[in-house]
Amino acid sequence: MTEITRVPLQPIAKGSLTKLWLGIAAAALLAGGVAWATLPASVNVETIAEGTGESPTRDDVALVNYKGTLPDGKVFDEGKQAVLPLAEVVPGFTKALEQMQRGGKYRVHIPSDLAYGEKGAGPIPPNTDLDFEIELLDFKSREEIEQQQRIMQQLQQMGGAGMPGAEGAVPTP
Repeated sequence: MTEITRVPLQPIAKGSLTKLWLGIAAAALLAGGVAWATLPASVNVETIAEGTGESPTRDDVALVNYKGTLPDGKVFDEGKQAVLPLAEVVPGFTKALEQMQRGGKYRVHIPSDLAYGEKGAGPIPPNTDLDFEIELLDFKSREEIEQQQRIMQQLQQMGGAGMPGAEGAVPTP
């Protein structure tokens, strides 16, 4: 016959259960704090003038006026009616544009790790946050732009026949 060894259970000391729950709560708060501290940096977008309609997506191409400055206020880049594929600019610029609407004007702060990071670029030193003033004039999907390009190519291939001043056009008296 098999004998079972019995271990007597000790009663829980008064206040131990409370200490256990406090320890669990402290551990959860600490874990939450560590998770918050390791969140990726985010872009700060401040609206100067409201836009309307939808916002562009990463797959769109935007038409913008912009001015980029370093933390000391020095302008490092400026563009008027610049055509920018959102997927081809620094991640922070893309994230900012995805929060904008047509016709809106915005002030944007991009942390260095969403800009050029440790590498820097041209007049932008490594680990430098960037500030921009951006006006989103318009945006189109890549498909719309590709369709417009195909139409333009077809018109060019046709040689502009019938268009005044085009090769092969019939001169008018």
